[in-house]
Amino acid sequence: MQSIVVDPIGLDVPIQEVYPSFSERYFQPKYSINVDSKAGEDHCVLVHSNRICVVTLARNHPVISLCKTISKVNFQVTDKTNRRENVVQGKRKHGAQTLNPMSVLCVVECEDGSKYTVRSCVYGKLIEINENLVENPQLLLEKPDSDGYIAIVLPNLSTNEKFKTNLLSKEEYVKELEKLTIIEKN
Repeated sequence: MQSIVVDPIGLDVPIQEVYPSFSERYFQPKYSINVDSKAGEDHCVLVHSNRICVVTLARNHPVISLCKTISKVNFQVTDKTNRRENVVQGKRKHGAQTLNPMSVLCVVECEDGSKYTVRSCVYGKLIEINENLVENPQLLLEKPDSDGYIAIVLPNLSTNEKFKTNLLSKEEYVKELEKLTIIEKN
């Protein structure tokens, strides 16, 4: 009887030095550029295939690009609206605060006195805000694509595809940044 030599499992799989993060694997980044007509204040919406959207700051946003020290993330957006009081129940998300693309999610306050308003960029229901930012606001700077997200939003079914067309893909966003760089150099 002849013995068969079998290679150990996994030797035929190429080894990667850097593995993509969870958000890189499962979310498609979309960008809103110059929010509130303020140059450089770009937001990123990470869109999952199940429609869930994670709102965060784009890497070009001054808080991240200038490595600002964040003193506070304030979810009290008006006298009557506190995003921390958002209570969601059931599969239809009863009680969730309704958002439009210009709805304020929070105000990021930095130690140098600057303040940045973060908008939702999406029509939908606020599922949750990142409570960890209250205790550790630097997460917004250190891990914007993961632990430093701002909010999770469930877009309306009727506007799901429409909002995606109003946001830029990663490739379109990079092209816009390159245009701005060329304009600034001239």
